[in-house]
Amino acid sequence: MELQQMRYVVEVAATRSFTRAAERCFVTQSALSHQIAALERELGQRLFIRSSRGVRLTEAGEAFLPPARSALASAQQAVDAVAAEPDQLDGTVRIGIIPTVVAVRVPRLLASFRAAHPAVRVELEMGNSDDLVAKIRRGDLDVALLGLQPGAEPRGVGYRELAVDHHVAVLPRAHRLAARTRLRLGDLAEDVFVDFPAGTSGRAQSDVAFRAAGVDRDVAFEVDTAGVMLGLVAEGLAVALLTPGAVPAGMAGVSTVTVADGPRRAEYVAWDLDSPRRVARALLTVLDGEASV
Repeated sequence: MELQQMRYVVEVAATRSFTRAAERCFVTQSALSHQIAALERELGQRLFIRSSRGVRLTEAGEAFLPPARSALASAQQAVDAVAAEPDQLDGTVRIGIIPTVVAVRVPRLLASFRAAHPAVRVELEMGNSDDLVAKIRRGDLDVALLGLQPGAEPRGVGYRELAVDHHVAVLPRAHRLAARTRLRLGDLAEDVFVDFPAGTSGRAQSDVAFRAAGVDRDVAFEVDTAGVMLGLVAEGLAVALLTPGAVPAGMAGVSTVTVADGPRRAEYVAWDLDSPRRVARALLTVLDGEASV
């Protein structure tokens, strides 16, 4: 059994696809499939069920996956431990980011990090906070920038609060309230909303605020990104609640209005609590420096 075979299994499990796993591992699909088949023969168990609906783990695969992830993490720690100098890092740091992060200027953070550690590759992954936290716990990400309801701290990971911001109402330019400087959630009770999907942390911030205000609302559109939300608002199809930094300055077709009783969001940086990799610790050090500027 080889570490590379374990890595292939972990990637197929993560992507549910032999093709995407091969792309992420920079090998051909046939080579990846051959290695997994060889591993299955060695184990005497099938790890994956392949069907027209995709790829899923067998019961044996489910049992194999956590120790495989742990073995890969331990192997990486061994590599990190014998690096020549603490400030001479190489390898890859994997960063998860919510689409609406505003507490950190990500391009500037990455520029500072690359200036300090030019040999380290950076992989960025966009996602919602719940998925990013789960990926840190699984070892698929090193660091993530999150947005959660204040008081709903990330679980099972190390974390630090970066900022708390207040949502604004994002309205079509011709909306009846677009000229206001301040409103309350009750003023929007009759409007159609666009928001993040139900059950996500991004959606929870608004749901909590509306319940606290005793206001029902009609969420007719559910989308994953702030950009799509803004497009629907600009077309006059809905209104939205977003953090101010998620709305480009001077964006055509929309207006923003302060909401007195609107949602709040806490932004966090999170990392592996038990065994953060050296590249993760280095990134957190650079982030601390950027936050102090």
